Amino acid sequence: MQEQRHLGFELDARALTARAITLVRVMFAVLGAVALAVGVALIVWPGRTLAVGAALAGVYFVIAGVARIAMGVLGAAVSAGLRSLSIVMGVLMLIAGVVMLRNLEASTAVLLIVVALTVGIGWIIDGIMVILESGKARSRAWALAYGIVGLLAGIAVIAFPAITATVLVWIAAAVFVVLGVVGLVRAFTFGRELEAAL
Repeated sequence: MQEQRHLGFELDARALTARAITLVRVMFAVLGAVALAVGVALIVWPGRTLAVGAALAGVYFVIAGVARIAMGVLGAAVSAGLRSLSIVMGVLMLIAGVVMLRNLEASTAVLLIVVALTVGIGWIIDGIMVILESGKARSRAWALAYGIVGLLAGIAVIAFPAITATVLVWIAAAVFVVLGVVGLVRAFTFGRELEAAL
């Protein structure tokens, strides 16, 4: 009889050594603890937590800007046009990063508004697409309802981006807390059935 082959994405404790099981548990515990900490931080200190996110984005832009400038200046094998574009983009990214880091409060607010507007635009586009496609749907009424809800939600988000941003923060906090708790439970339960069998 031929042995069945699997894709190898399954995490099966029976196929792991005791040390590998311990490593997986540690990974689950660390990820769970971090997610739980972020969720609690968003609930307790939403402004400060978001400011840290804005600061990390600012640091990213500074590093990325310096890297782009370096590529433009030192990239002799790259075409002159691409080098020039790299320098210009690098300078813009560097300036954006410095501006974000110098005024974290405004950066946090702008970051939240951009996320909210992106969600709103996405829902509007999705709603329009579903409404346009509803003629081909087997259940046109459900497709129209879905499209209209998406369209109205997108319009509401764009009309009230600050309220939406606040709601998104609370939703993100709740998701992180749930993910953290689930991750910690997985850390304590993964591979326990093997220990019980011994």
